[in-house]
Amino acid sequence: MISKEFTPKRTVCKVRLTIPAEWAEKEVAVAGDFNDWDTASEKLEKKKDAWTTTLRLKPENEYKFKYFIDGERWENDDAADKYVANEFGTEDSVVTIGK
Repeated sequence: MISKEFTPKRTVCKVRLTIPAEWAEKEVAVAGDFNDWDTASEKLEKKKDAWTTTLRLKPENEYKFKYFIDGERWENDDAADKYVANEFGTEDSVVTIGK
C-alpha cells in the first residue's frame, strides 16, 4: 500500500510504504532513485501485521524503487503507480508525486 500526503506548503510529499508482514521474516529495505539504490539506508519497521516506512520525496517527480527482502530477493510494490522495465530484465515499481 502506498499513501501520499503533502506538507502544507507542498514542498515535500510524505510517502508511506506498507507491505504485509508475511512478505519477510527478518528485514525489509526500500531502495530506489531517492537513495541511489542503497539497500542499507532505508529500512522498513515491522509493526503488528505490516512492514512500513515513510519517505520524504520532492513533488513533480517519479521515483523507481523496489523492496529488498531478507537480504536475498527483490520485490515490487503491488500498489505502485506503474511499473517500468529495468536493465536486469525485470520491472521496477514507480511512485509518481504530483504538484
